[in-house]
Amino acid sequence: MTKSPNLQINSALSPQPSALITGGSRGIGLGCATALAREGYDLMIAGRRPETDCQPALDSLRAFGVNVHYAVCDVADAAQRHALIETTREKFSCLTLLVNNAGMAPRVRADLLDATEDVFEEVLRANLQGPYFLTQAAARWMVEEKKSDPDFRAAIVNISSISATVVSVNRGEYCISKAGVAMATQLWARRLAEFGIPVVEIRPGVIATDMTAGVKAKYDAIIANGGIPLPRWGQPDDIGRAVASIARGDFPYSTGLVLNIDGGMTIPCL
Repeated sequence: MTKSPNLQINSALSPQPSALITGGSRGIGLGCATALAREGYDLMIAGRRPETDCQPALDSLRAFGVNVHYAVCDVADAAQRHALIETTREKFSCLTLLVNNAGMAPRVRADLLDATEDVFEEVLRANLQGPYFLTQAAARWMVEEKKSDPDFRAAIVNISSISATVVSVNRGEYCISKAGVAMATQLWARRLAEFGIPVVEIRPGVIATDMTAGVKAKYDAIIANGGIPLPRWGQPDDIGRAVASIARGDFPYSTGLVLNIDGGMTIPCL
């Protein structure tokens, strides 16, 4: 069937949806990127690894027929964050979604009585300071677009963790960083509400990724003993589906929303 002229004009005027995903070449980030590629999003994937190391993941995303770009970026570094935004602006006419996913666990898990300041600072810079100021840069761009086009739609998603509220005394710096992300989400949600830009926090539970591979036996036991009501490991696609729903605008009257994608692990019970 031939499209009507009006439909062709509207399609030409509508910006191609695009997403910037930090840490998007593996684990949860790749799950988010895959879900968005299914939705037709062009993608800017940012990560610390060389592009050649990420090629299989990038090729899998391009198989959906979308444009996929890669930029080396350590979000903890201000200059690299600036370069990432500039590169993204060169590739995309606008940015409709930012997914702050990149993060790190402490290199050494240490009891609170033994933890060191250098590890604390490294984790906070990567998990909180970096995403906070990347959000600032992306939000300024989104606000520019909104002011020039009142119909422009955008959103920001912070991938946090159940560790924002669940204590792990052998990785206190990680828990504090994620608690900070939770507050940052609320702050940015309030600040950007006037522009109709929702900011949402997703708190994954036990997700099968490289980061959790080293503690697989621990979480297998928790699952076996009923510690997770939905008795299985979460998958990166579980997080990706939640991100895609936000990108589609499935929660049009929500901002500052917290989505626990944790199999019910954080349900208080006796």
